[in-house]
Amino acid sequence: MMVKVLHNGSCSKSNAVLEYLDENGVPFEIINIVEDPLSILEIKTVLKKLNQSVFHMIRKTDKLYTENYADKNYSEEEWIKILSENPSLIQRPILIKGSVAMLGRPIENVKFFIEK
Repeated sequence: MMVKVLHNGSCSKSNAVLEYLDENGVPFEIINIVEDPLSILEIKTVLKKLNQSVFHMIRKTDKLYTENYADKNYSEEEWIKILSENPSLIQRPILIKGSVAMLGRPIENVKFFIEK
């Protein structure tokens, strides 16, 4: 089954997962979330597949987050809009296989995910 990878090319962990998939012959499709940001609907779809709240999807170590959002109390809907407008704040990589998704780290989780 084709694995979709929500990817940011400037992220070492994201690049490492692509390398791992390639080395293991796993077919994948790259969705570059910086060049082609996810819509609000696409983010909601990914969250359903992750079976997580939006707070699980936010990169809390990102400079943009720490400088502009860390001390704010936004609703889930507001965060989804913020993520659609600021794709660098989305955790990556996110792997999607059919109706399920997972954060692509640590790499051991990726191995389990693709073999499942």
